[in-house]
Amino acid sequence: MASFPLFGAPLSIGPYQLPNRVFVAPMAGVTDRPYRQLCKRLGAGYAVSEMAASNALLWATDKTTRRTNHDGEIEPKAIQIAGADPAMMAQAARFNVDRGAQIIDLNMGCPAKKVCNVAAGSALMQTPTVIRQIIEAVINAVGRDGVPVTLKMRTGWDAEHRNAPEIARMAEAAGIAMITIHGRTRADRYQGNAEYDTIAAIKQQSSIPIVANGDIDSPQKAAEVIRYTGADAVMIGRAAQGRPWIFRQIDHYLQTGELLPDPAEAEIAGWLKDHLQDHYAFYGEFTGVRTARKHIGWYLKGLPGVKIFRETLNRLESPDEQLSAIEQFFARQYEPQSRCAA
Repeated sequence: MASFPLFGAPLSIGPYQLPNRVFVAPMAGVTDRPYRQLCKRLGAGYAVSEMAASNALLWATDKTTRRTNHDGEIEPKAIQIAGADPAMMAQAARFNVDRGAQIIDLNMGCPAKKVCNVAAGSALMQTPTVIRQIIEAVINAVGRDGVPVTLKMRTGWDAEHRNAPEIARMAEAAGIAMITIHGRTRADRYQGNAEYDTIAAIKQQSSIPIVANGDIDSPQKAAEVIRYTGADAVMIGRAAQGRPWIFRQIDHYLQTGELLPDPAEAEIAGWLKDHLQDHYAFYGEFTGVRTARKHIGWYLKGLPGVKIFRETLNRLESPDEQLSAIEQFFARQYEPQSRCAA
């Protein structure tokens, strides 16, 4: 078994040296700027935005405007773009760099039907030629400014077509700076268990950083995946929903082999309050109250009385009502007791 720390020199993406190797996965409807900021505060070394559409007709919509908003964000500022047309992807990359993005990530991993039905996301893994065209077009559009272009993909389209190693070789040759692999095929969606053999095979053939993603939900699992695959970093998605402190726990374990305790309810309450206030400011009161509900549910998962509380929460219509209700809920949790696992 490898000794700690598991890594030596810091990892860089292009000119950007990262504070650690524990990353936030881009998740639609989750990794907005307030969430990314909190994760970075609590130990994430890097975070990628929600995917933004490459269709210029959508750039002025509220959804895309928010997804491409990096104002005041801890650097480096990374935006993920999705699409299937090389020229449109290049235009989207240029647009986002002009708005402050410092790294462009190409989405070739999303399994959602509405994305794959337009030949984007993980559907692109069926057409490696188009992937090369997209990579070359995007690098030509922003490479002159020294903007790194990265790629996130799955292991293949289905179990019979795990072509990620071939795509990784092509992407590296075309100039991709880093590749993240989710250890599932598109057909798997989020079912079953992630497999890491494909990630290990890609790492063995690659000279650029390779990031492992999929089912990493604890410090021990992160270390296990790193040792098995040889990956240069890990990316955490669903396991960080409502648990943004998982990044500092994983980073500390990778550095020392020591497990940090879970935070006390008072700490969680404070982080949730900070998150919500930033969330309301970002979305406005009407939208913010409604989109905050899922985050609140994730934070409170496993605490006594949360099921009944969520029914009350969904009827509240203002930030003040939400914050007051949460304060009262946590006040009932402060008696000495262990927090159930999230």
